[in-house]
Amino acid sequence: MADHLSRDKHSAIMSAIRATNTKPELLVWRTLHALGYRFRTHLKEVAGKPDLVSSRRRKVIFVHGCFWHQHQDMSCRESKVPTSNLEYWLPKLQRTKERDREHRQELERGGWQVLVLWECVLRDIGAIQQNLIHFLGPSRCST
Repeated sequence: MADHLSRDKHSAIMSAIRATNTKPELLVWRTLHALGYRFRTHLKEVAGKPDLVSSRRRKVIFVHGCFWHQHQDMSCRESKVPTSNLEYWLPKLQRTKERDREHRQELERGGWQVLVLWECVLRDIGAIQQNLIHFLGPSRCST
């Protein structure tokens, strides 16, 4: 099936998609701050430019969009592969998955611990809080 949008309209839609400071990222940032954790964001000098970086703890967090990073959980409704323009989408999404794997391997070889939070699981804040506390350990601000 051919794309029914003009090239300019398609370009405008794609350029509006945020790569950083997305709603899922902001939700995780606010949750971390509420728990007393402090972190840096999108450090270019760290492989993969993770969404959240705790250099002191040597831990990074990626907040992945289920569609863009192709979440493999069968219960995830957001990770569906498009049904049109497959010659564009399949290589693009496959390359994103390969790049994610390469970044994770590079980080782990460098002594970093990596946590990936998927967009679809961010609906349960309590579970996310527990996951973050388990991954990061106690915050300095904990009471």
